[in-house]
Amino acid sequence: MQERSSVKPLPGLPPGQGAGKELAGRAPRKPFLLLIGAITIPIIVLDQATKLFVKAHMALYESIALVPNYLDITYTRNPGAAFSMLADAPPWVRRAFLLSMSCAAIIVLIVLIVRSERVTINSVAFALILAGATGNLIDRALRGGLVIDFVRAHYYDLNYPVFNVADSAISIGVTLIILAALFGSDGKSTPNRSG
Repeated sequence: MQERSSVKPLPGLPPGQGAGKELAGRAPRKPFLLLIGAITIPIIVLDQATKLFVKAHMALYESIALVPNYLDITYTRNPGAAFSMLADAPPWVRRAFLLSMSCAAIIVLIVLIVRSERVTINSVAFALILAGATGNLIDRALRGGLVIDFVRAHYYDLNYPVFNVADSAISIGVTLIILAALFGSDGKSTPNRSG
């Protein structure tokens, strides 16, 4: 004598697929928490920790050569956007513009990450840019509109703008988006054109 199962199939599933298969048929979880927890939060912590370390242990404009004539740690404060853009604008205009743009960018990035169906190059890039934007927003909000920069890459007297961990995260994220757009390598399947 065969026992009958008291489990009823889920509505909308073909017969025989409901009993014991509820978990297997479930859509995969969205990667929001993974991206935020594994990328965004650690980079924000690293960014703020390095800025606080430099501020506590170096005088403003002090420089320590890591690789002579190529790479220094130089403590500066940037009143502008990335690479000192808007540094010459009136302080209230600069601060209002940068704070509002940072907040808008953060909201858009969070929405893009939440809408990601899976981890892709673009979703990783969004998490990196979110970390950078948040790290620099924290500086602007808590340090009078000034962002601490300390990485100076140069070749003797030819200088690249001084930057920080947040700027690096933004640059890497933008580079990943460009590469994904150019090479179509965002995990999307492309049709097989052979045959």
